[in-house]
Amino acid sequence: MKRRCHVTSLVAVVSFFGLGGCVGDESTVASQNEQAPVVVKGGDARNGAYDGVPGWWKPAPDHEEPWTWGQVSGVAVDNPNRIIVAVWGDRSRDGTEREGGSNYLVVVDRDGNLIENWSQWDGTFNKPHQLYISPYDADRHVWVVERGGGRGVHMQILKFTNDGSELVMQLGEPDHPTTREEARANPNPGPYTYGEPAVLAFLPDGSFLLGDGYWHTRIVKYSADGEYLMEWGELGSGPGQFDLVHGLAVDRDRRVYVADRRNNRIQIFTEDGEFVDQWPDITDPVGVFIDEHDAVWVISATLNRILKYNVDGELEYYWGTYGPQGSFAGSLSRPHQIDVDAEGNVFIASWSGGWLSKFVPQPGADPRRLVGRGLVLSD
Repeated sequence: MKRRCHVTSLVAVVSFFGLGGCVGDESTVASQNEQAPVVVKGGDARNGAYDGVPGWWKPAPDHEEPWTWGQVSGVAVDNPNRIIVAVWGDRSRDGTEREGGSNYLVVVDRDGNLIENWSQWDGTFNKPHQLYISPYDADRHVWVVERGGGRGVHMQILKFTNDGSELVMQLGEPDHPTTREEARANPNPGPYTYGEPAVLAFLPDGSFLLGDGYWHTRIVKYSADGEYLMEWGELGSGPGQFDLVHGLAVDRDRRVYVADRRNNRIQIFTEDGEFVDQWPDITDPVGVFIDEHDAVWVISATLNRILKYNVDGELEYYWGTYGPQGSFAGSLSRPHQIDVDAEGNVFIASWSGGWLSKFVPQPGADPRRLVGRGLVLSD
């Protein structure tokens, strides 16, 4: 008499062939069914392995119609309950700048509530481009790259005490180019004559790199005290040439990654400026963030994506989706800077949208799909 076998799951099929016969015991079949993978229906993975926090970014207390946030350009996490944000002041819904406005550098708590406004420095800011706290600085000073360009504010690098009470370093000559054409007509600007500077990266000894930036096409290295050390780069599309430096990061081998924005690529150098490699065909890279697991995360503004590469330049994963503000929690609109807190939450500034998004890892998320904390090098 032949035995009949009713296979109820893929697990049962595997068990059938693995055992060389049909197992007809009901308890065994039930056990096999319990091992079947859970089917999750629906969803569109818009935020990857994260959940966007709805309603997290809030209006400022003085935002009455028609005023709202200007472009939100930078973010630096001090701790999970203190997130520092750079904003291009206040704007109306049609983009008009608010005369006498404030809200250029603000601080929010873990729930997105505004807890500090560095309004005492309003006259120092016009286009605060990106923010940083060096991981090698025990005093956790706050660095601001200021593009200048209006309100009597010139292009400069600013270093503040952590609470914003004191300006402790200011680099940048007030007499600088006023147009891109003027800047590029001088291929050898002075070490503190900037052409819309953009980004910074830090080394363990306190020295730092400046991507200068929009008009100039160079990387400048300074000591911890702001003394000029060296520079490299020129205008062009060949190895070691740039067209809009808009991202900097340093990996475990002290190689320098440069987001060469208009050339749609990442270039890699030794810390002394020797060309090592390039990763082509990366659309509109505006930021590079290397995490503690050596993943290289690149922000693509046009694609509204966060792209994960290994150190060999192989694309492994990406996440992020465009959406107008309020369309869904975690929507992006030309993302501009990213940072991660000690709890693994990710913060992304959406420049075009004028908001900051907070992303919380989903329960049980694959750690390979999560952005780790920023890499910290040993001395």
